[in-house]
Formats: sequence, C-alpha cells, structure tokens
Amino acid sequence: MPESILLDITIVIVLGVGAQWAAWRFRLPSILLLLLVGFLAGPVLGLLSPQSLQGDWLFAFVSLSIGIILFEGGLSLRLSELREVGGIVLNLTTIGALITWGLGAAGLHYILEYNVPLSILIGAILIVTGPTVVIPLLRHVQPKGRVGTVAKWEGITIDPVGAILAVLVLETLLLLNDPSRAEAGVNAAVEHVAIGLGLEIFVALGISVAATMLLVFVLRQRMVPDFLRNAVTLMVVVAAFVVSNVLQHESGLLTTTLMGIALANQPFVSVQHIVEFKENLQVLLIGSLFVLLSARLELSALEYIDLRVLVFLGLLIFIVRPVAVFVSAVRSNLDWEEKAFLSWMAPRGVVAAAVASLFAFQLRPVYPEAVDGMVPVVFAVIVGTVAIYGLTAAPLAQWFGLADPNPNGLLFVGAAPWVRMVARRVQDLGVDVSLIDNNPTDVEHAREEGLDAYQANVLSETVLDEINLYGLGRLLITIPNDEVASLTALHFSEVFESTDIHQLAAGPNSRHGGEDEMPRHMRGRPLFGGSTHYQSLEKHVDEGGTVALLTLADDYAEDEQQEYYTADELSDHYDDFSLIPLFILSEGDVEVVSEMEQFRLRPDDRLLALLGPEADEPGSLGKPGTTDGDASPVEESAFEVVDIHDDEDGAEE
Repeated sequence: MPESILLDITIVIVLGVGAQWAAWRFRLPSILLLLLVGFLAGPVLGLLSPQSLQGDWLFAFVSLSIGIILFEGGLSLRLSELREVGGIVLNLTTIGALITWGLGAAGLHYILEYNVPLSILIGAILIVTGPTVVIPLLRHVQPKGRVGTVAKWEGITIDPVGAILAVLVLETLLLLNDPSRAEAGVNAAVEHVAIGLGLEIFVALGISVAATMLLVFVLRQRMVPDFLRNAVTLMVVVAAFVVSNVLQHESGLLTTTLMGIALANQPFVSVQHIVEFKENLQVLLIGSLFVLLSARLELSALEYIDLRVLVFLGLLIFIVRPVAVFVSAVRSNLDWEEKAFLSWMAPRGVVAAAVASLFAFQLRPVYPEAVDGMVPVVFAVIVGTVAIYGLTAAPLAQWFGLADPNPNGLLFVGAAPWVRMVARRVQDLGVDVSLIDNNPTDVEHAREEGLDAYQANVLSETVLDEINLYGLGRLLITIPNDEVASLTALHFSEVFESTDIHQLAAGPNSRHGGEDEMPRHMRGRPLFGGSTHYQSLEKHVDEGGTVALLTLADDYAEDEQQEYYTADELSDHYDDFSLIPLFILSEGDVEVVSEMEQFRLRPDDRLLALLGPEADEPGSLGKPGTTDGDASPVEESAFEVVDIHDDEDGAEE
C-alpha cells in the first residue's frame, strides 16, 4: 500500500536523523545509535518489516548512497597533505590491506570455522574502515601531527579499495561455482581477477577525469545559475557512478572518490557550496543506510553472536591491525607513539555493512547455510570496533602525548590589526595561539608577525579538517558581523565546549542599534565583558591604546582579608584609565574575561588588558593629585603596570 511505504520512509528519516542528533547531544558514536534504533525498529518492534527490505531496490539505493558519501569524503582530501605522509598512506592501503585481508581470513576460518572461500570474501569486506566513522572520531580526539592526516586519508581511500577487492573475490567465487564454467579452473579465475582489477582502475580513472573536467567547465563558464550548481553536481556524480558500474561492476565507488579528490584540488572553481550541500546530504544518507541495513536483520541473527565472535573481534583489534600498521610503517618517519595510535584507529563503517548485506543476498544460492551468519558477524565487528575505538581513542592519544587532555590554547576568529596585537601578547606569555580569517592580507600580516594563521571560511565544514586544533581549547570570535559571529559559534560547537566559545557583543552599527540581534542561545559567551564590541576595541587601539600586563597595587595585594576582587570593586579604577580587561593569568593558566559578574581577580593574579594612551610606561596608574567633590584625595589606582607591549612591529592598518 502507498500509505505503508510512505510511513516506512518517514520512520527511516526520523530515526536516522533523530539518532544522529541524540548521538551529538550525548556525545556518543552516532553509528552505534543508528544500528540500535534500526534493529529495534525492524526485528524487535516491527515498525519496519525485515521482509520488505530484501528487494533489489534497497541494494541499488545503498550502492548509490555509498558512492555519494565517498565523493563527499574525497572533497575533504588535499594532495598537499601527502608530501609528508604519502608513503605511509600508500602502504596502509596496499600492504596493510593485504595483511588485514590475510590475517582476517585466517581468523574467520580457524576461529569461526567458515569455509575457505567465504573466509577470503569476508576478510576482504573487513578491510574497509570508512570516513563516516573515522573523521568524526578524529575530530573528537584532535590528535597532533601527522597521525590525523594519515588516518583521514586511509579511512577515505580504503573504502573503494576494499569494496573493489571484495567484488573481485565475489565474482571469482561465483565463477568457480558456476556449473557451466566449472571446467575453467583456477587459472581462469586468476586471469578474471587480474583483468577485472585492471578494468576497475581504467574505467574509474577515465570516467572520473572526464566527469570532473565536464563539471569544472560547466561551473567555470557559469552555464548554470547558482541555485542549480549543487543539483548539477549531484547529477554528474550520480551519472558518473552509474556509467562506471555499467562499464565495470562496482567501479563507481572508486570513480566518485577520485572525482571528489580531483574536484577538491583543482584551482579553477570554488567548491565550497558543493561541499556544504554534500555534507547535509550525507547526514540523511548515513542515517537512512544504517537504519535500513540493521532493520533487515532477523532476531535469529543473534544466535551467531557468541564467544567465538568476541575472540575474532579481539584478533582484529589487538593483532591484525597493529601488525598491518607496524609493517606498513617500517620505513616511515612515524614515531612509536604515532604507530601505536594508528594501530588503534580502524573502526568499520557503512561500506562494510552494505557490502556484506549485498553479498549475502547474492551468495545464498551458492552457500545457503554458511552465508546466514555472514551479516551478523560483520555487524558485530562494526559495533565492536566503533564502541571500543570510539570510547578509548581519546584517552589513549592523551597517554601517548598525541592529544592534550586540557588544551588551553586560543583560536581567534579574525585577524584584524588589534586582534593580532592581542594575540601576539598572549603568545608571548607562552599560550598557544592560532588565527583564522578569510582576508588574505590580514592572514599574511599575521604570519609575518610570527602568528599561526589560516586563510579559510569559518562557516565551511572543511575548516575543521583544514586547521590544526591540537592544543586549542577556547574559541574567541573577534569579527564585527554579529550574525556571522553567532553562526560561527554554532558551527564550532562540534569541537569546542559551549563554555569555551566566546563572542564579542553586537556593535553600535548593528541593525538593532547595538543590542544583541541574535538570540542568546545562539551566541557564544561574552568576550572581554558583556558590552565590549569590535568597534570599541578597534577605536581603543587606533587612538594609541596598548596591551599591558597589570598586577594589583601593593595595598590591594597585601590585604589578607580579601580573597579576590570583583569587577564592581575595581570598575572605578579601570574606567578612569580606559582599561578593558582581556585575560586573567593565574598559576600558569590563562582565563578569558567573559561575564563581568563572574570576574574574580585574586591578589596573586595578573591581568592582561588594553590601556588607553595615558599609560605609556610601567608603574602605578594612580592620579594622586586629583580630588573629588569633598576635596578629599582620590584613591590611587588598584593596578600597577608590570610591562607594556612593545608594538614597534605592530599592527598595520
């Protein structure tokens, strides 16, 4: 009935998107929730009928969806990253893949007692990892150095390699079990595999190059309007995938991956809008795929999950993967800790689930009994590897010194002159600092001034992969556009805690006359106080203001009765000298001044602040010669200047 089909589609979309939201909300691996809700909706609760999900249409949809997902993954790969890690990535996708295949097949045969042909086939399926599980895990861990780049490249490129290898093994098994071709023998099967592999590569290269050139030409010549750019791109990707598969079975996965890499690295047209569109589409596709594939399982599949499966899972995690990594990295310059971390980064994903489900359907006439446990075993490996790696990768990286458990570095969004002045001063105090801006001139000046700076669009999803976030634990949004600043705060909430995202107040030139235009729940925490905005800071510096390091004056610091001073208690002093508090330095830590009602300055703390031009040398800020209306002396300032930032190489307007 059409109504029941419509209901099934609605359930799949709701469960797929809802599970990913719940995973984000509770900081869990999304794939685990997707598999769980799919299994509950299918064989447990019967919301989705497993019998209705057995048709060829499902596998066609799954195959096409994976092709689109791999295209999106290819868009995140930059060839420049291979200069340092290209050798190890190549080894992992060749030597490492063969080792994983061979040892995995041996484990399947001797531990799970599969026959040799099925062991070889399932071993090929379990080669793949996948960007849908590797990249979110890397964003969570934020490893430093080369290991993140290696893991990202391997996770994306190994998918088509493993899928093509599995397809060739499947075709060989079907060839050897075909009564009409039984006399062909092993030699014919080997020849079939060699020819098939050559055709896979030839067809994928040819179609991907032709499709990419066509797409670049169409976009560069502006032959389609902006609102059709994403649709035309999707059309070309789907067409290339289908043509490749028609010419050579399952070559479409390699074709779309190569298209993504080629499109991301060509210099002729911008692909930013395409990337954003594909990322949104990927969320829907991944959710739908995992729900559909896990809903196909029968309750009887649980019978195949026993102690032997757990032993096999342990073999893959503790023996197969480390051997593959260490052998592949024999002649690399990776440290021991980096090799160990890569040995703990091989979660299986949607490609393994999809290929296993498809092959089980095709092999049933050949191996009617043995193939029944194939899909449950692969799903158990997926759940097990995602759970184990997802829950332990971050603490392991910290143990190896590849991730900072408590990063206190600052990422400035914006590289304007006053921002660079503040960033340089903070960096001089020993704090890790990075800047990101879309203005190439400001980024170039920042680099000339010794700052780590990136040129990128902060609202691009790829920006999270392009910048090195290691050691950076707080986000400071220092741009004048309040709407873009708020969107940036939401965008970076994926990698920063909400308490560590700070944003300047809306300026007087906003459409609401200086009032916060965006709702409070869509903004970051106040930066440098609730009323400090971009224009006030820029004006402060333009008029000769400097960045100074202050301490409490002796009378305040020696007051043992006062544990700390609030903003209200000190406001008269810093208001008189146009002082804008920026950071509080306490026992080696740097605290961002945020909500003024939470401002606490202890006697031993130091305050980094912007001072007006009146203070041009170290010493007290007090004005002992002035009096108030009662002719009584005004109390000297609570602050003393330790040093003032030397800005001879300062910001350029």
